[in-house]
Amino acid sequence: MEKDTEVAIIGGGIGGLFLAISLHQIGIKSRIYESVQQLLPLGAGINLLPHAVRELEELGLLPALDAVGIRTKDASYYNHHGQLIYRELVGQSAGYKWPQFSIHRGDLQMLLLDAVKERLGEDVIALNHKFVGYDQDENGVTSHFVNRDGEPLPSVRSSVMIGCDGINSVLRHLMYPNEGEPVYSGYTIWRGVTPFKPFLSGADTIRAGWMPVGKIMVYPIRNNIDNEGNQLMNFVATQIRPKPDQWNFHGEAKLEDFYDAYDKWDFDWLDIKGLIKKTEKFMVYPMVDRDPLPTWTNGRVTLMGDAAHPMYPRGSNGAGQTILDARFITGAFKRHGVNEKALQEYDKERVAATGKVVLMNRANPPDTILKVVYERTGGKRFNKIEDVISESELEAILNDYKDVAGFQVKQLDKKPAYV
Repeated sequence: MEKDTEVAIIGGGIGGLFLAISLHQIGIKSRIYESVQQLLPLGAGINLLPHAVRELEELGLLPALDAVGIRTKDASYYNHHGQLIYRELVGQSAGYKWPQFSIHRGDLQMLLLDAVKERLGEDVIALNHKFVGYDQDENGVTSHFVNRDGEPLPSVRSSVMIGCDGINSVLRHLMYPNEGEPVYSGYTIWRGVTPFKPFLSGADTIRAGWMPVGKIMVYPIRNNIDNEGNQLMNFVATQIRPKPDQWNFHGEAKLEDFYDAYDKWDFDWLDIKGLIKKTEKFMVYPMVDRDPLPTWTNGRVTLMGDAAHPMYPRGSNGAGQTILDARFITGAFKRHGVNEKALQEYDKERVAATGKVVLMNRANPPDTILKVVYERTGGKRFNKIEDVISESELEAILNDYKDVAGFQVKQLDKKPAYV
């Protein structure tokens, strides 16, 4: 049977789109199959760390990132009284060859979509194709689809198939039917974006508070959005909540669902209350991940991105690890061809690497700094941060995370290219 494509990609999110661009760079034909009828710029802010931006730059996407995102300069940690705990330089300000970006997830997805259409052609994305199953043999994979009405669509034949279909991955469920539901952290997240005046350096990512009194992360994700000097500001509020009765990863929320925790916060460098109140639309998400799997690969079929390793959004690393997945698998195809041997090399490397990040995001991500300070002060003001935690201990928390996630400055400089 003649193959429709070399690589069938299930899912048209950030991972699937970036993978198609990466494969195109080395001449491998792919096609993306996406269940929705139209790809829309959904979500809120994300951060792209230097190890991921390096891969985006290698595909010529840095100008597009600069057009819509912000090169992050620093990251700051505060208690809920607005007292500075620690500030570190990030991206090129910290000596990296590559910048760090703060960007709207939808902007990133749309710039990848534009690049796919420009480089691979308009017809490379098949919309309204819900993946429902597959068969494989020694020569290839046959993927099966239905449309939104449940009507069967023509099956697709490929050399390999890669599932980039997110935390509710159909492919993952087929491979692990008894895995069960996602692992709930005990925390719920509210996100929002709104025009707001720049604060601090104008390119800072701040984390403040801790879970018993509410935690919040704020950073700008787009410059020059109006004639009033505003940036598009993103916030992520996190609070302790019981496990929801059902999972909803696209839920809308109301101000009163979470605002009370921040009503007494009064910072002289950022109006947290004004930022939240000005926001018109709130999205709510349970903070979940899944336990690391022993393997993502079954013959000529494998998983990638959130389908393979969903993780808590506490290290700004989810999208970045997906991008690294895509580049490693591209390099494996370049070395071995589009076959099972390449998938096995990818599986051996990336299952281990991302499993460590998933567990680190549970135990000791960067915001562990906030937890330690909150517990040692009992949530009260401090006179001098040095009396609470030393600078070396603060740096150790951040460096341990960078080691596991693979983006220490010297570590990244010496690392050979994936492709």
